[in-house]
Amino acid sequence: MEENERIIREFITAWSRLDPEELAGFFCDDGVYHNMPAAPVEGRENVENFIRGFTATWTETTWDLLNILSRGDVVVAERLDRTRAGDKAVELPCVGVFELEGGKIKVWRDYFDFATYANAMG
Repeated sequence: MEENERIIREFITAWSRLDPEELAGFFCDDGVYHNMPAAPVEGRENVENFIRGFTATWTETTWDLLNILSRGDVVVAERLDRTRAGDKAVELPCVGVFELEGGKIKVWRDYFDFATYANAMG
């Protein structure tokens, strides 16, 4: 397994701990997180605050890795994100495209249907 793929596997597993500081620690100082339905978030501190904001109501999340592909500094991970916020729950199919630099996430683009999330959690 390539090192970058191992890092992304660890990142995906880390989401179950719902620790924004830990998750932001996977990013470069100038890393970018782009949930495709929203504007990109730039910089590790901003990424941490963004994650903290949208996970504030989450009580549990587990991300099932369905497929992962890597070549050089690019890792593509197809997932099924299972998330609960109290009595609300969603199973959200996602694809994340990660660009790494020096063992850290430089850019993460996450593709999913926002309506699926909003209808279940709204």
